[in-house]
Amino acid sequence: MAEPVLAIRDLNKSFGALKATEGVSLDLKPGEIHALIGPNGAGKSTLIHQIAGTLRPDSGTVHFRGEDITVLGVAARARLGLGRSFQVSSLAPEFSALRNVMLAVQAKASSSFRFFRPVMRDSALIEPAMAALARVGLQDRARVPAAELSHGERRQLEIAIALALGSKAFLLDEPMAGMGPDGSRALTAFLDGLRTEAPILLVEHDMDAVFALADRVSVLVYGRIIASGTVEEIRADGEVRRAYLGDAA
Repeated sequence: MAEPVLAIRDLNKSFGALKATEGVSLDLKPGEIHALIGPNGAGKSTLIHQIAGTLRPDSGTVHFRGEDITVLGVAARARLGLGRSFQVSSLAPEFSALRNVMLAVQAKASSSFRFFRPVMRDSALIEPAMAALARVGLQDRARVPAAELSHGERRQLEIAIALALGSKAFLLDEPMAGMGPDGSRALTAFLDGLRTEAPILLVEHDMDAVFALADRVSVLVYGRIIASGTVEEIRADGEVRRAYLGDAA
C-alpha cells in the first residue's frame, strides 16, 4: 500500500478553554480526494490552517511526503509542494491574473522577483502561466486584475497558482463558494481530473460536489473527527446523520 502523501497525527489546538482541534488524525493518499465536512464552527478552517502552516498546533504532527513539517511555515511548505486555496484570498489584487501566476512560475524557478516591465514580455514566465490559467478556464481573463475577478474566478486563480508552483498535494477550502451551478459543475469536473496529478484535501459545504468527488470523507464536529470512510459509509452512519446531515432518525 502506498504511503500517504499527507499524514496528520493527533493534532490539538486550543484557544483558552475552547478546544478547536482535539486529537485529529487523518491522511491523504496518492490519487485521491479526501473531503473534510462538518457544520459551521466545527473547526475545519482551524485544522486546515494548521496543515498549511499559518497556525501552529499545540501538539501533534504533520508529515508531508515523509517529512515532518510541523514546525515549518507556509512558504517552506509551499516550496515542498503543498498547494492551497483558502476562503479568504491571498492574491495580489492589483496584479492581473496572468501576473499573479507568473510570480508563482518565477518562485518555482527560484529566481528573484522582478517587478519591472520586461518581466511581462518573458516567454519563459508567460507560457507556463498561461498554460496554468488555461487548465482552470481563465485564459480569457488573463489580463484582468485579480481584484476585478468574481469570487469564483479568484478561487480558480488560486488553483492556477498552485498548479504553477508544481504542487504535489492540494488543500482546497470551499472552492465552490461563490459559484453558480454551472461554475460548480465545471470546477467539479476539473477537480475530478486534478486528483491524478496531485491528491486533494477538500473542505466543502456543497454536498453534491463532495459526494460526486470524494474517495473518502471525514466528518469534523466540535474539533473531533467523529467518522471517516467512503461516501456510502458516511451516508449510512447514524451519528453523522444526526450531527451533520440533518437526519433526526
